[in-house]
Amino acid sequence: MTKTLLCLLFILQGSVFSFAQIIKGVISDEAKKEKIIGAVVRIKGTNIAAITDVDGKFEIQSDKLPPYILVISYVGFEEQEITVGDVTTVVQVKLKSKEINLKNVEITGSRISEKQKEAPLTIESIDLIGIKECPQTSFYEALGSLKGVDLTSASLGFTVVNTRGFNSTSPVRSLQLIDGVDNQSPGLSFSLGNFLGSSELDVLKVDMIAGASTAYYGPNAFNGVISMTTRSPFVKPGLEASVKMGERNLFETAIRWAQVFKNKNGEEKFGYKLNIFYMKAHDWEANNLSASSNSADGINNPGGYDAVNRYGDEDITGSNNATSLSQQAQYPGLKRWYRSGYLEKDIVNYNSKNLKTAVAFHYKLGKAELILASNFGTGTTVYQGDNRYSLNDILFFQNRIEIRKENKFFLRAYATNEDAGKSYDAVFTAILMQNAAKPDNQWSRDYRNYWIYNDVFNRAHNLPGFPPYQFPYDTTKANEVMALYSDTVIGWHNGAEDYANNGALSSENHEYYAPGTARFDSLLNSVSSRKTYKEGGSGFYDKSALYHVQGEYKFTPTVMDIIVGGNLRLYRPSSSGTIFSDTASQKITNNEYGFYTGFEKKVLNDKLKLNLTVRVDKNENFQALVSPALSAVYFLNKDQILRVSFSSAIRNPTMSDQYLYYNVGRAILLGNITGYDSLATIPSLQIYTNSPTLDKSLVKYFSLDPVRPEKVKTVEVGYRATLFKNVFLDANYYFSFYTDFIGYRIGAKIAFENPPFQNRLKSYQVYRIASNASDMVVTQGGSIGINYFVGKYFALTGNYTYNYLDRRNSTDPLIPAFNTPVNKFNLGFNGRDIDARIFGAHIQRTGFNLNYKWIEGFRFEGSPQFTGFVNSYSIVDFQVNHMIKSIHTTIKARASNILNNKVYQVYGGPLIGRLAYISVLVNLAD
Repeated sequence: MTKTLLCLLFILQGSVFSFAQIIKGVISDEAKKEKIIGAVVRIKGTNIAAITDVDGKFEIQSDKLPPYILVISYVGFEEQEITVGDVTTVVQVKLKSKEINLKNVEITGSRISEKQKEAPLTIESIDLIGIKECPQTSFYEALGSLKGVDLTSASLGFTVVNTRGFNSTSPVRSLQLIDGVDNQSPGLSFSLGNFLGSSELDVLKVDMIAGASTAYYGPNAFNGVISMTTRSPFVKPGLEASVKMGERNLFETAIRWAQVFKNKNGEEKFGYKLNIFYMKAHDWEANNLSASSNSADGINNPGGYDAVNRYGDEDITGSNNATSLSQQAQYPGLKRWYRSGYLEKDIVNYNSKNLKTAVAFHYKLGKAELILASNFGTGTTVYQGDNRYSLNDILFFQNRIEIRKENKFFLRAYATNEDAGKSYDAVFTAILMQNAAKPDNQWSRDYRNYWIYNDVFNRAHNLPGFPPYQFPYDTTKANEVMALYSDTVIGWHNGAEDYANNGALSSENHEYYAPGTARFDSLLNSVSSRKTYKEGGSGFYDKSALYHVQGEYKFTPTVMDIIVGGNLRLYRPSSSGTIFSDTASQKITNNEYGFYTGFEKKVLNDKLKLNLTVRVDKNENFQALVSPALSAVYFLNKDQILRVSFSSAIRNPTMSDQYLYYNVGRAILLGNITGYDSLATIPSLQIYTNSPTLDKSLVKYFSLDPVRPEKVKTVEVGYRATLFKNVFLDANYYFSFYTDFIGYRIGAKIAFENPPFQNRLKSYQVYRIASNASDMVVTQGGSIGINYFVGKYFALTGNYTYNYLDRRNSTDPLIPAFNTPVNKFNLGFNGRDIDARIFGAHIQRTGFNLNYKWIEGFRFEGSPQFTGFVNSYSIVDFQVNHMIKSIHTTIKARASNILNNKVYQVYGGPLIGRLAYISVLVNLAD
């Protein structure tokens, strides 16, 4: 311990008494006034150099005293030398572009940042220019063209991004950050894509960090991190505004205003920014009428079937086995029958809209910066989880205060609050609306009785060839005759459905509530607006919140870089018992905290960079868990980098996994922090109810332990290289080992009658309960991306991704669905800021982007209603843009899925087709 303390004191002493001079500056484009990423800044006559970051900033450290001569260079710009005599002043350099004939250009660098090249993890990025020129509907959807990234759209407003498999429309295994702030919904415990995120005009860059990252980013950075960085008001202050108009009645507008104030010495001191974003469009309609995985029959069954996007149409044949010999003899042609149900388009609001506002104040305190920021989001869209949900007027508030010094420390605190507004469960709504007309059991009896009241038995026997009713009954022959007269049988079923819907009414029962009628609309509004199951409603009351404090400090002694940090988080679910078990007498809070330290050192003449990070996290309901990460990045030469890493991650059970209590009528969904005993399995209950003697010994039972955190460990190797001066290659391969996956088990609490009817079932309640898988599974995969830069303006891009789940012969039904294609790839061709003569024509200030994406078919496993196969598909996205410099305006024409190849990206979701639009961007920023 003494030696360790002495070593630490020596390191700190070296840091305090260092006399090194630090030169700071910002490099920008003189013509376009944009910060330049990746410019090389070198002290003349030395090998001391730095690369500008995404904000165009650089820092150079020198042991010599000023003055210095800096040499600044960047591909396509004139090299510039400046003299620096005072290191306390931030150097401002504006580079002039070269006028070069395209055919004579020789590339001497790449458009890939040095930080991305040297990163120990797999990182994919979209920079400011890439955001502006993406061919997809939004920059968020453009993430799907990056290697290793899975993107699914459950609706126009709800797009999910994930990496490394186990993709889900409830992306609880990915962490989304905006300026370091967790963007998750406190009640759902995951982010709703960018629906409540950042305006596109304000986004500076997006980094996708693939794989287990808890050691670097905290809990829930399980399979990856989406990290967005917005622009400081000190970056391009002024006015920017955009308008988009296109198909599906799309209208979108955004405004960004930033202003900077300087002190009497001409130094930037205070800045603020304001962002407003609004979008409206007619959403994609989910109208898949194929048979769901719940359905015992296909689409040709005369008595109906359970369709994917028709809700409430389950098999309600009941305990009477309609397929038995006696049933077929008594009710020929009846077999199984299904309730009418309602189409999703009759239940949900497809008029998608989204309003986002943000304001931030930045004040410079010497070399540090104080930030106050507030974000607000609201809107209407469709979300898919266990069911499909209509999110109506959902509200999202986020407030942050932060003090930071770039590359040195930060301390931030933020609060997130939400309000579910008028949101409701579409599937449950359909069930409740049907029951408001007539209960399932009564409807089923009326359907079957139609065969009696309309003498279907004798009418069937009058069909030519129908076998006589005698024992043993020839069911095979009867079915053959029914098939010959299928139109007749379908007519009987249509009559039975109409009789059950609109006939055999009583004072307690009502006619079917037909879509498009005033009584239907009135009932829909009544059911969806009531907040509890006991009130007969399907709406949500959710005013949950989370509060978070975190800080980090970076020590930079000569020995190594040392980072220490920690965080504290408090969840406060609030649903008044409609979602969680927080009834009036029970309030829920849940806290967790963590701390970490990291060490980074370069050895072997800076050719090898080593990084070790260790993090400890503790949730009040679970044991403390350690997440280590180790990486080595080796520079084979200045253009080739090899990396090896070991990382680990945990995922604490969500608020739903812990405290859910949600009654959906036919089952109650439960969280699990206490465990459950003596639950009956559903298959054994079915065997019991079908047994002639109702032998209760046939019922099998199981118990569940309390839910616990998930864990993953990943080993990864990667290679990055710049080849032939204009080709950038990035490849990686990984192995991940998962344990304690959180899924759910379905069982029932049952009770039997007292003797002498002890074999008769008295009561039962079906539960779906959060639980952990018992087996470990392994995933492996890899990706390779190639960027080939053709001259100054053009690039050919391509990437391929492979992901594979190895269940290791496990039959554990609780292992969550992988939901990821084994193979996929992207091919692209783009041109940026073209200003050259091509084939004799002078092209100026024009760009384009063409991307082709292919996804191999895969099985998507969501809830039982939304499980099925997603077929292989391909999509072509295209955009072209032109800048009119005299009026500071850029006009773009884009088409996502330009060939209108309608595809399912998630089973249970809508067919996604073409969305074409024109946009105009006016840029009056400095």
